Amino acid sequence: MQDAAFPAPIESALLNEAAGEVIRHGYFTRAGGVSEGLYRGLNVGLGSNDDRAKVMENRRRVAAWFSQPLERLATVHQVHSPDAVTVDSSYDGTRPEADALVTATPGIVLGVLAADCGPILFADPENRVIGAAHAGWKGALTGVLENTVAAMERLGAKRRTMIACLGPSISQTSYEVGPEFVERFVTYDSTYERYFIPSKTSAHAMFDLPALTIDRLLNAGVRAESLGICTYPDSERFFSYRRTTHNKEPDYGRQISAISIREF
Repeated sequence: MQDAAFPAPIESALLNEAAGEVIRHGYFTRAGGVSEGLYRGLNVGLGSNDDRAKVMENRRRVAAWFSQPLERLATVHQVHSPDAVTVDSSYDGTRPEADALVTATPGIVLGVLAADCGPILFADPENRVIGAAHAGWKGALTGVLENTVAAMERLGAKRRTMIACLGPSISQTSYEVGPEFVERFVTYDSTYERYFIPSKTSAHAMFDLPALTIDRLLNAGVRAESLGICTYPDSERFFSYRRTTHNKEPDYGRQISAISIREF
C-alpha cells in the first residue's frame, strides 16, 4: 500500500482547554491515509466502495493516534436516526444501527463518520464521560443530540459540566434545499424559519444546519461551540456527499471525528 503522513486531526480549543488532561479528541481530515482515487487519503467509510483493506488501515491509523489498537475504535452503522448506544469494556466490534455513542470506559475510542453531516464530540471531564454523535438534518431534528446528552447522564455526566463541539460540516452557503424541506422544519417549529435564507434558485432556500445544531445543544443545557469549517468547498481536506453529487462522481469517502478518555 502507498504510505502517507500520520493523521493530524483538527482539535477544538474549547475541548482541549476544558478536558485535555483527561480526554483526547480529533476531527480527522483526509490527511494521513492510504486510500487512492476518489477516496484519496484517510477514508474510513466501510459503506464506500473503497478497497476494504485500505479502509481498515486508515481506521487503524486513527486508533493509533489515540495510542490504541484498531479493536478499541468503536463506530456504529449510521442510519440518520436519533439513537445513541452505550459502549463499555465488553465492546466487540459490533456496529449496531445508531448515530451516537457514549462511554465512561477509558481507552475506548468513539468515532462518528461524516461527509457534510455534523460530527459532534461531547465531553464531561469532571465526571469522565464522553460521547460522539452524527447529526445530519434528520438526526438533529429528531433528537440525536438530546439523546446523546441523556445517554451520557445515565453514565453519571451532568449537563452543567458537559461540553460539545461541532466539527467540519456543510455550511449554509453550500446547503440549498427545496420548499418541501423548509415546510418540514417550519411545521415542526414555526421559529425554525430562522434557519433558512432565500436561495438564488426560485422557491429554494439555503439551510443553516450548524446553527440548528448549536441551538439544540444550548437549549439542552450544554456548553457548545462550532469549529466553523465547511466541508463542501475544501476538497483537499474533506469528503463531501453534496460535492460528489454535484460533480456526478460515483462514490465518496467519509472522514471520522473521534474522542477517548485517557488511560492513566
